[in-house]
Amino acid sequence: MSLRINLAAIFSVLLYMGASAQGGDIAIKNGSFEDFPNKGQNVLSLKSWFDCGKVDFPSQTPPDIHPKDYWGNTTPPADGKSYLGMVVREDESWESVAQRLGEPMAVGQCYSLSIQLCRSDTYLSATKKSRNREKSFTTPIVLRVWGGSGYCNQRQLLSESIPINHSDWKTYEFNFEAIFPNRYITVEAFYKTPTLLPYNGHLLIDNLSDLKLIPCPEEELLAIAYPKIDPDKVKVPAHKRKRPKKKPKKKPKKEEVEIAAASTSPAAKPKRQKTTKTKILNLDKKNLKEGQTINIQKLYFTADTSSIDRNSYGVLNEVYDFLNENDDVVVEIGGHTNDQPTHEYCDKLSKDRAKEVATYLVRKGIQAKRVQFKGYGKRNPIASNATKNGRQKNQRVEIKILSLDG
Repeated sequence: MSLRINLAAIFSVLLYMGASAQGGDIAIKNGSFEDFPNKGQNVLSLKSWFDCGKVDFPSQTPPDIHPKDYWGNTTPPADGKSYLGMVVREDESWESVAQRLGEPMAVGQCYSLSIQLCRSDTYLSATKKSRNREKSFTTPIVLRVWGGSGYCNQRQLLSESIPINHSDWKTYEFNFEAIFPNRYITVEAFYKTPTLLPYNGHLLIDNLSDLKLIPCPEEELLAIAYPKIDPDKVKVPAHKRKRPKKKPKKKPKKEEVEIAAASTSPAAKPKRQKTTKTKILNLDKKNLKEGQTINIQKLYFTADTSSIDRNSYGVLNEVYDFLNENDDVVVEIGGHTNDQPTHEYCDKLSKDRAKEVATYLVRKGIQAKRVQFKGYGKRNPIASNATKNGRQKNQRVEIKILSLDG
């Protein structure tokens, strides 16, 4: 009898350990953002959530807790009695909140979470850049969800939404695979990237679900979240609607065909010449090896920012095409600067630029775990910083081949 009990106990422990290794659903605390309305003029006291702006932008005000007609917004809650409003600003600051999860995400497991999003047609707020005069914050922005090892740590971009440009609540579903044992989750408002200039925008957030464990699909999970579609409200596309059958056209007589052919000059339809687009990097897996670095030429940023210039899309799309065609290649995007500013400034700028390039590739569909990023600051110069030309060479972003076989 004692032996049976002991065996049963051991079997139960083994089952528990197996289940723990596989992970399970992870609860989100106060996913409905319930608290007293706050206009963002004081420290955010939202239950279970930490204001990342305390660290990233300490001089800025925290997110708003609605509703109370703040900034002209009269949107009612989607769930409960309150919800969160977050903004991005023209001075390159944005808002995000984070919380510690009850247990870490299981590496290699896939999760799903849903959240309701919208924006208000009216959202007037003051900015320091405009000397505290109210400006419109209605330009659409996106919601990013990060996993990390600490509060507000951005170790893995789990997913992000399309730009939110609707004023009614819609449910968005984020599906992702955990590639790190993320113990924290961050919900971040951010600009639609790439963008030439930072701008003022906002989004409203409510009813964030728990992290639900789901089977990992055979195909890659989308990095972009779209709103769920109500099948009852789907309209039949115009090209699929039934149309009355048209009467067949009468075939022209043989004499008419001959006359039409004779009257058509070959010179009237010149052949279009094919144009070949010159590649910038000319990436070829056959010519690459692990550990190799490639400087991303013709990649431009707005001075002293991580905002990608539109003239950079050509080379970035070339990198995307290469990664899309070689789905077993894993790379690191590394940012570098010259030695003019301080180490702290250079580290942040180089990391932000590398992150922006990685985000561009992920938004286009490359799996996040295949695109790592890192800021090296001014530690690895490739030319002398004594000349302008040398400093320009050191101010660069590189691709490092981490793996050619996944």
